[in-house]
Amino acid sequence: MCPDLQHQNHISSQFNADLEAIRQNVLKMGGVVEQQLLDATEALLNCNESLADDVILRGEEVDALEIAIDEASTLVLVKRQPTAGDLRMVIALTRVVTDLERIGDEAEKIARMSKALVGQPKLDGQMAETGHLARHVSKLIRDAFDALARFDTELALQVAEEDRVIDREYESVMRICLTYMMEDPRNIGRTMNIVWAVRSLERIGDHAKNVAEHVIYMVEGADVRHASLDEMAEAVRNPKSR
Repeated sequence: MCPDLQHQNHISSQFNADLEAIRQNVLKMGGVVEQQLLDATEALLNCNESLADDVILRGEEVDALEIAIDEASTLVLVKRQPTAGDLRMVIALTRVVTDLERIGDEAEKIARMSKALVGQPKLDGQMAETGHLARHVSKLIRDAFDALARFDTELALQVAEEDRVIDREYESVMRICLTYMMEDPRNIGRTMNIVWAVRSLERIGDHAKNVAEHVIYMVEGADVRHASLDEMAEAVRNPKSR
């Protein structure tokens, strides 16, 4: 092998390693925020103050990963000057990191709401519906991260479609909360804490959808952030038509 070709292969190999290291750190960050969400919702449903504190403290790990990934991504862009699919991957991963950080923030908000509920009487109807929504959002997050890990655009599309169901469930829980407040003003303080937690769950669903959109962009090169579901499906299933 000639020296120039050997050097080019080395550069290419190192570049691929750099990209994979960034992707693995993004997946690691995803795992941390997913656990934050699971623990935050458990703390909310069971008024577990200690678990809520753990969720809030874990925010420091999320922040550290965000900074490390941003620095590595910037270094790759400056040193390697990637093009085409490689450039899309770096851009998509940096967008994913932003959504992951915001998911972590929303999980911390849920944890803080759970701390405010400690010692207050439970309203079973509220908690049952909230628990159902929380489990659905957790699955949506898991599917979004699986799509990212496997470059699975079909699964990403399913996540985007399922976010509509999350929105309907959110509206249902909000109606229940409103009913509780109207029936007995003494429920207002407690119910407002539930309302803010549920709002965070709905926003996490939106961020899961964003991650799904970034996966489609990374794999297919189609920016579907403001596209309809039909347009997203077209980008996934008929990429050559664009």
